[in-house]
Amino acid sequence: MSISDHVSMFYNAKPPIFEKAKMLRENMTSSELRLWEKLKGKQVLGLRFRPQHPIDIFIADFYCHPIKLVIEIDGGIHLNKSQKEYDIGREAELNQWGIQVIRFTNEQVENNLDLVIRKINLACSHLLSKGQSPL
Repeated sequence: MSISDHVSMFYNAKPPIFEKAKMLRENMTSSELRLWEKLKGKQVLGLRFRPQHPIDIFIADFYCHPIKLVIEIDGGIHLNKSQKEYDIGREAELNQWGIQVIRFTNEQVENNLDLVIRKINLACSHLLSKGQSPL
């Protein structure tokens, strides 16, 4: 990976963010692990997703760089008013880089994984049709 690829894929994330991302990868929630089983190995339209991926000061639960898609799995804390406000601001910053964000709850992943995967496939298909190259 070239330096420019590294800068663009990680949006200038600093070493402490990489350390935290590594820790999060080693301690993924059961919902994250369940979804990861369906995303890893290019199972969705041949696209590579990365778990707990650093993007600037943030860590995305899952990120697909070629189509600039973040998938977030939200636990109960995301129902908290201040957390909701933080999520809105975070998503707005990611959108400024052309990154789309789709969110699912832990309950959706645990109770209706097939629907979650269908929605992810639709989002990926849409982004691919807009000209985002999977290569």
